[in-house]
Order: sequence, then C-alpha cells, then structure tokens
Amino acid sequence: MKKFNIRKVLDGLTAVSSSSSSAQPGNRENDLIQETLQSEHFQLCKTVRHGFPYQPSSMAFDPVQKILAIGTQNGALRLFGRPGVECYCQHDSGAAVIQLQFLINEGALVSALADDSIHLWNLRQKRPAILHSLKFNRERITFCHLPFQSKWLYVGTERGNIHIVNVECFTLSGYVIMWNKAIELSSKSHPGPVVHISDNPMDEGKLIIGFESGTVVLWDLKSKKADYRYTYDEAIHSVDWHHEGKQFLCSHSDGTLTIWNVKSPAKPAQIITPHGKQPKDGKKPEPCKPILKVEYKTTRAGDPFMILSGGLSYDTVGRRPCLTVMHGKSTAVLEMDYPIVDFLTLCETPYPNDFQEPYAVVVLLEKDLVVIDLAQNGYPIFENPYPLSIHESPVTCCEYFADCPVDLIPALYSAGSRQKRQGYSKKEWPISGGNWGLGTQSYPEIIITGHADGSIKFWDASAITLQVLYKLKTAKVFEKARNKDDKPNTDIVDEDPFAIQILSWCPESRILCVAGVSAHVIIYRFSKQEVTTEVLQLLEVRLQYELNDMESPDGDQTPATPTPGASSNSQPSAPQSHPSTSSSSSDGIRDNVPCLKVRSTPLKQSAGYQVELVIQLVWVSGEPPQQITSLGVNSSYGLVVFGNSNGLAIVDYIQKTVLLNLGTIELYGSNDPYQRQPRSPRKTRQPSGAGLCDINEGSTTSEDRCKSPTAGSASACNSEDHKLPKFKEKVKTKSRMFSKMVVNDLAKMSRKLSLPTELKPDLDKRERRHRGLVKKQCNSVEEQTETPERGVFHRMFSAPLFNIRDNSFSRSRSSSVTSIDKESREAITCFYFCETYTRKTDSSTAPSLWVGTSLGTVLVIVLNLPPAGEQRLLQPVIVSPSGTLIRLKGAILRMAFLDSTGAILPPAYEAWREPNAPDDKDEKDKLRKRRPVSVSPSSSQEISENQYAVICSEKQAKVIALPSQNCIYKHNITETSFVLRADVVQMSNGICLACFCANGHIMTLSLPSLRPLLDVNYLPLTDMRIARTFCFTNNGQALYLVSPTEIQRITYSQDTCENLQEMLGELFTPVETPEAPNRGFFKGLFGGGAQSLDREELFGESVAGKASRSLAQHIPGPGGIEGMKGAASGVVGELARARIALDERGQKLGELEERTAAMMASADSFSKHAHDMMLKCKDKKWYQF
Repeated sequence: MKKFNIRKVLDGLTAVSSSSSSAQPGNRENDLIQETLQSEHFQLCKTVRHGFPYQPSSMAFDPVQKILAIGTQNGALRLFGRPGVECYCQHDSGAAVIQLQFLINEGALVSALADDSIHLWNLRQKRPAILHSLKFNRERITFCHLPFQSKWLYVGTERGNIHIVNVECFTLSGYVIMWNKAIELSSKSHPGPVVHISDNPMDEGKLIIGFESGTVVLWDLKSKKADYRYTYDEAIHSVDWHHEGKQFLCSHSDGTLTIWNVKSPAKPAQIITPHGKQPKDGKKPEPCKPILKVEYKTTRAGDPFMILSGGLSYDTVGRRPCLTVMHGKSTAVLEMDYPIVDFLTLCETPYPNDFQEPYAVVVLLEKDLVVIDLAQNGYPIFENPYPLSIHESPVTCCEYFADCPVDLIPALYSAGSRQKRQGYSKKEWPISGGNWGLGTQSYPEIIITGHADGSIKFWDASAITLQVLYKLKTAKVFEKARNKDDKPNTDIVDEDPFAIQILSWCPESRILCVAGVSAHVIIYRFSKQEVTTEVLQLLEVRLQYELNDMESPDGDQTPATPTPGASSNSQPSAPQSHPSTSSSSSDGIRDNVPCLKVRSTPLKQSAGYQVELVIQLVWVSGEPPQQITSLGVNSSYGLVVFGNSNGLAIVDYIQKTVLLNLGTIELYGSNDPYQRQPRSPRKTRQPSGAGLCDINEGSTTSEDRCKSPTAGSASACNSEDHKLPKFKEKVKTKSRMFSKMVVNDLAKMSRKLSLPTELKPDLDKRERRHRGLVKKQCNSVEEQTETPERGVFHRMFSAPLFNIRDNSFSRSRSSSVTSIDKESREAITCFYFCETYTRKTDSSTAPSLWVGTSLGTVLVIVLNLPPAGEQRLLQPVIVSPSGTLIRLKGAILRMAFLDSTGAILPPAYEAWREPNAPDDKDEKDKLRKRRPVSVSPSSSQEISENQYAVICSEKQAKVIALPSQNCIYKHNITETSFVLRADVVQMSNGICLACFCANGHIMTLSLPSLRPLLDVNYLPLTDMRIARTFCFTNNGQALYLVSPTEIQRITYSQDTCENLQEMLGELFTPVETPEAPNRGFFKGLFGGGAQSLDREELFGESVAGKASRSLAQHIPGPGGIEGMKGAASGVVGELARARIALDERGQKLGELEERTAAMMASADSFSKHAHDMMLKCKDKKWYQF
C-alpha cells in the first residue's frame, strides 16, 4: 500500500507525481492520506450488451437447445436463451450476416456473410468464438443449407452453382452442382442465383434447388443429374417441403403460392393467391406484392399450416406489414408494427420427415421481436421477457446507479407491475435454452433512460442482466396539441417537445427531477398510493441574460411568486402570476409565455412517480427561453436548481417558490475575471417572497452580506437611454452573423468529431480576441491566467444536454444569441449540493451549492435553511453568493467532496417516506431531519484541512483543500482533446475519478493525489449518441448507447473482469437429441420411410476429389482447440474439455490409422515383390541361380 505523506518542503523543492500531475504544497500542516487504489486494481473490458440487435438481417433457431440467434447488417451476432441468458459476438469484417444455420444440438453455428465468407462458431464456451472460416474468392454466396445431423453444408451462389463444405474441417468437396448441368436444355437463359436448397425429407439423396428466375430442379446426388425440372413464370422467393416428401410449396413475386407434386413437373397441383381478389370470369387474380417467405408445417390432428410474409394486394396503401397464417379454411392476417425481416416456425421435432406440430412463430421485425402462439385461438403473442424495448422511443439521456438502497428495486417493480398490458399468451416463453451464470455481484444496480417522447424508464441492471421495472410518462403533465396550429410556442425545438434532456435522481429519498427540451423542469415524488391531482402546481421563471434587460427596463423584475394553492398556478400565462409584465406587447412580441401549456384538467396519478411541481422558463421579449444545461436536486434541503446559458434559478419545491433567479455574470459580483463588453447597467430587482439576495455589481467587497435589493443604482438606467436604439440595431446585426457562424460551425463539428482541436478555429480566434482577463487576487486558487480553450458552444460535446437532432440544436442555440462576445453567454454546466466550508474564514461547515460554468469557473452559494419541521414550511430559505471563486481550464463537468481521511462525502439526503400518508397531524409535523454529513475527526489536532473539493473540467482536475482553498493537487487530463464525462466513483477498495475523453480514452485518477491509474484508448467518439449517454458509476461499472437500440456495459474493475467468466450464462447445455420417428412395420417391410445417404461416400476426397484451391481460402479461427481450453469452465467446460480430449484422441488415432495403413501398404508391396520373385524363380534349377 502506497502512502502519500506530503510535507511543506523547506528547501523549495516540489514533489512531482507525474509529468502532468503535480502536488502543490501550499500553506497547510502535515497531512497523511493513505491511498489504497493501485493501477493493478483496474482493467477495462466489455461485459454485456443489452437491447434489440440494431439493423437485424437474419435469424436461426436450435429446436433442441432452444437457442435463438440473430445476425445484423454490421456483422454482429446476438444469441438468446432463457430470460437472462444472452450473448453478443462480432464478426471482424463487419459485413452483413445474410444467413445463420445451427448445427442442431451440437453447440455450433454457421454464419454466412455478405463478403462471401462462412464461419463456424463454437457455442460450447461462454464467449463464443470462431473455429473456422472459409472465404469464397470467385463466387458470391446467396443461400446455405445444412441438413439435420449432417456435416456437409450446401452453399448456393449467385452464378447458380452449389458447392459443398465439410463443416468439421471447413474444406470444400470436389463435388459441385453446376447450374448448366442442373437446368440443361430446359431454359435458354441463365436461371439466376440460387435462392433455395433443401433435401427431400424422405430421401436425403434428392436435393431440391430453387433458382430466382422461377426454375426448380430436383437433383439426384448419386447419379449427378436432375430427376425433374419445374418451371413457373414468376420469380421464386422461397421453397418448403411437405414432411412426406411428395409435395413442395413455392412462393412467388406476384403474390402467389404454387404447390407441386414431385412427380408431376408439367404444372403446379395448386395455385393460391392468399390476398388476391378472385375475378368471377375465371381470369387470373390481380397480382399482389411478393410473398418473401413461406413455411409449410403439418400436424397429426388437423390441417397443415401455411405461414407467409408479404403477398398483400397493391391497393392496400398505408397498410402495416403483415404475417399471414393459413390453417385449413381460416386465414388470419397479423399486422406488425415494423417491416418483417424474417420469421421462423418453432416445431416440436427437429426431424424434417415427421409431423412438424408447429406451436409458435418467431417474427423478427426491423425494430422488434415478436413470438406468436399458434396453439391458442386468436394467435396471441407471448410477453417478451428480454429487454428489447430500450428504443421504443429514441433514448436522449441515460444515468447509471450502482449500489442503490435495497428496497428501491422492489418498490419500482411493484409500481411497474400495475402498468403491464393484458392479453398475452398464458404459456411459457418458448426460447428457454442455456443456464444462468453464478452472479457474485449482490449489489442492486439501476439504469434510468430518458426518451424523445418524454417517457422515462427504470431498469433493474443487477448482476449483468437487464429488466424493465417502471415507466413514467412526463408528457401527461401537458396539454396535448389537437392540431398543428395549436402549438405555436414550441419554436425552441422542431419536434419532440417533451424530450428528456437531463435527469437528476436521489435514490435514497426517491425524488426525481427531469429537465426537458422545452425549457421545463418537473419534480416527482414516489408514492405507493394512487392520487388524483386537481390542479398541478406550476412556477414560471423569467430567466434572461442581462443584455436583454436594457430593452425592457420595467420588465426586469422577478415575477411575484404564486402561492402554493393558488388556482392561477395551472394557467401558464396567467397575468396574476406576473403582475409586472404582460403576456404580449402591443407589437405582438411573445413575452412571459412558456413553451408548453400545462394541463388544466385533473390528473389521475397511479402508484409510482407523481408530479410535485412543474417549473417552466418563459419567453422574454420575443426570445424563446434557452434550453436547460444543468440540473440538481437535494431532498434534505428541499431545493432544485437549474441553469442554462443565461443564468441559474434555485427553487424551493417544498414552499413552491423561486429563491434565486440570477444571470451568470451577476453571480460573480465584483469578482468577474472577464471584461465583458457591452455591459448593461444594473437595475432594481424586486425581492421574491423567499428572500432573494443579490450582490450589488458596484460593490467593491466580495463578502457574502446581502445588500438591500431595492438600494442602489436605479438612476444608472436613464444615463444611457439615448444610446439604446443604435446599440440595439448593432446587437441584432451581430446576432444574425453570429447565428450563421454557429450553425456553420456545428455542421463542421459533425464532420470532425474525432478532431476536437480543429472544431472551431474561427470561434477560438474570436474568443481570444474578445477575452480580457482581469488579473486580480480573489478568494480563489492561483490559476487566474489559465484561460478556457472553448466557450459555450463546445458544450455540445461536454454535456449531453442539447437536442438529438442537429437542426433543432442549431436553431435553439442560435436563435437567441444576442451577445457580441461569447463570454457573455457563459452557461451553467454543473451543480453540487454539499455541507462544507464556503469561505476561507469558515470554522464550521454549512449547506451550500457549488456551481460550475462553461468557462471553467466554480462559484459557491451559501444556503441558510430554516429549522426543520413547521418552520421549514413557513420561513424562507436565504440564498446568497459567498464570493468564493475557483478557476480551471475548460468547462466544469463534475464536483465532489472528500473528508479528511479521503473518503467521499455524499450530499445530505432525506430518507423516503410515503407522501400520501393519512392526514394525521403528528405524521405531518414529523421533523425533516437532514442526514448529518460526518467529517471524520482527525487523529491529530495538527491537521488543519478538514475537507477536499474534487473538481474536474474538460481539460484538468484539481483537488482543493477546504477551508483554505489551496490547490493541493492538479492534473492536466488532456491537451489535444477534451473530457466528455467525468464521475467520482466508489470502488471496492477506494475512490477514484473516472473520465471519458472525446479521443476515446478512458482514464481513472487516484484521489486525492490524482495519480493516473488507468488510461486505455477504448472507443473514439464517432457519434453524438455516445457522448450523450456515456456514464460511470460505482464499483467499476460504466455504460453507453452503442447503437440507437443497444446499451453496452463495460467494467474498469479488475475484480469484475476476473469474475466475469462465472457471471456469464451458459448457452450450450447437454440435452438428449429426440428419437427419430418410428418407420412402422409395413414401411420397413416394403421399403417406405426415409432413405438415408452416405454423404461421405459421395462428397469425400477419396471419391469427389479436391476442390480448386483458388475457389475459397480456409482461415483457422481463434476459437480452435487451444482457445476452447482457456475459455471453457463450469459443467459445460468439463464437457468441452472431454470433447477436446476426444478430439485430440481422435487426431492421434487418425495418425495411428494412417501409419498402420502405410505399414499395410508397405507389407502389400513386399508381398507382391516376393510373389513376383517366386514366380520368376519357380521353374529354375538350383544350379541356374
């Protein structure tokens, strides 16, 4: 264990911990913090991927193992067993998976890719790996078929040929079915690519080959010629056999199905048009859309099933994609929400020559997986137990919480169980293969996703699984627009006005706070009881930048706070709420109007999250409100705080009042380090009912005392009135130029995501030109000369805050940029509530709010809370800036606090209690106890530093000793890139700062010394979605949205990496293959039943010879015998090891057999020579020798 003993060095030397990380002694006594985390405690690896496979392209099912495989257009492979057993693999090439074939009950899978390669996957290990690959060089693969219990794979190509691959060793057989031999003189033209191959269920020696043009050939493998050829005018999409092998069914491009008798090739036995209108005069029905796939499944008891996708008539415009189930005389058309990619019928038997007995259909859609129960009337669907609904509405933000209170998941599950739909199949989910892993992680984990439609989903993410717990719809709070003309106020965004931007959640108190793109904040409390809210509590906040105040000197007043019970709260633009302003001026400029209208009718709120308060930012003099960039909530203080590029507002959600409504510049007071031009004179502010306190800008002191809100510089307004018209015009012109510049730069941004230093050269030049630093000594760290590298607009990367779509982002960000220089648009980027030292002179801790900005400044606001109990409901909370100012390079991303031992100091919180408890006075008067923040008493009185503030920006991290405010450690995280996400996290044996950079690096730094412990180049920022959703949490866990439909979880903990193998589920489990169907006495007597074929005899090298070497190239995979040795574990591991041993034994026996054969050949040769010699010498006398 390494000890960090930092002493004041008398000889002037400073200890340097790394090239870019430095310890700065400062004025303090000796301190001793033992750091337990070392670099060997960290390792980065992917754990699991959840969600629906993005852009699926193919599907396969193992009917014995009951495992489902899905391939995607980017080469991914997802395997699903029983709920909780799933696996993700990736083909290195990234080519689309065009077909998948299981080696049924063998624990192996063959994948065919669009780059004309086929791969054999070993599923007998927890992380499947490729055993063999074969890359075709001269022909394009179009279709593959692997018969049940066969090792010979048929591969059809675009040229119409069929090659045969031995899947055990992935070598090509010399046996080839050439297209010209197959069709001979039946057609004058090329028949097109092979679209289907399958063997006759009753005779393995007969192979049916479907060509795209409409020709079908029954090929005799033994005689190497075609028995029959079947021709039809329309192109073929798929073929399927009747299990008796006497009939087969084809689907065509004109929406018809043809049924053929094997021995009657002249014409189809039957032509069916499932969705065609039958004309009365006996003509052909009208053509329909192509039937892309058909399956023909038989039952013992009744009629066969014909299941097909497509085939609808052309006049059904706008109709959703359908799956048609034809059973006897009934035809059921099942509408789907998305286009059908593929479907499979699940049957009781794996044998193709037995009655199939179908019981379910798995339908793979573009964005969903549906399983239909064929055994119940009405064909109900099964309730899907997999977490495939992450993308139900696009994910706009994401938060991850590990080690939550243990009662939280049951409470959310209980609330969510009441939201479940009815009408599902009563049967068990049919995909039930595999076994769960032995999860060693016991702590609860919760993921919260915010969505574009305003919904929020809570997920149980414990032990590397994922299950939805509860869904909250925030859009219910607002009136629904009946038509397009009904929503003029949503100019801030083009669409999705309810989209969630930021989430702030207190797991202990269950208080949830959300910010949406329409500049609204909603606070929710959790309740187990249903309530009906007659009138929703509403606050409107006029948060504006100081420059705009000049245009309406009389309007710059904080709106009088409505009383909690007032009926006007439900009216968004009620004039009673804004006595000093009107909703629109004489020239029609929109003013004091929120973007969305809160509903005025009663809201029924079921058990779960219920609305406590709605806060909306309003339009100011024709300018829409800026989108909210940061959000924080504290249940112990009863406060919520939010900020944007104009400033911040603090709201008391218990008393429903605005406590503070300040522009960012006003927060600085006289400590503003920037010369911001132009500046507007100060004006009078009306005090709100909660005791708003301001620092007078002319004040020379940086003390925290409140000046009288009405005292001061009202006369200053009039002195420059004559300059206003000219100045306004100048500002508007600059605004238009600036807006264009921002939009253009954002377009560049999307092209140069991986080159963050080149993103905005123009803006950077302007920024440097306009920035002037005031070098003054304030209550801050000695870092005044470090200028931030980017202004407000780079925050698009730094915080996942703005709208998903670039166009609405640029509109909303540029529509109200009325400032000439960027400094005046300093955005609030980060908040942290803490009980700490707010000034250098403090001898005790006090509740405070720490505020971080996009220009790298940290400001501290002191919170003076009334005593708990009834006084908390009546007396105002006093908030006042403290004058403390700390500077870093780059926008502030994260803040946290440590006690004197280096342990993390969590924010104070209030334990959850039922808000809708019976109206009992004693219950209501229970004290609102704040959780005391314990500062560990030091063992020695010599230690003067009691706490440490950890502050991380886009560029660097600092550790500040409190109350002295000395910077004791500093680390420059990145010079060429910038940090996107940073979190202070608790590991099993210490705490660290985890960072994710735009250049793809994931780093961890020790605390408090900021030593680099891990730095891995993991994932370059290729998509804004990753920047918006990446988050770290405790115990070395992290996640991000890897695609629009999937969450990728990773770990940076060595312990978790080591235990991952045990935690992962087993895909393959030993299962007996069902017995083959009984042939029966008479069939056996008269030669009926299935005819077997010795394929080895036909396709083996000894008979068929070797294939051309240039046709395909064999590539051994990493998952061979050596790979299997390392990866196999558990029961299946033992089986795998036994199989490996058998394989090795088989190899040795094979070698022995070869040697024996060689010896026999040698003996034969010797015998022959001896016999020849004997014949030669037989008639010779002894004297002739």
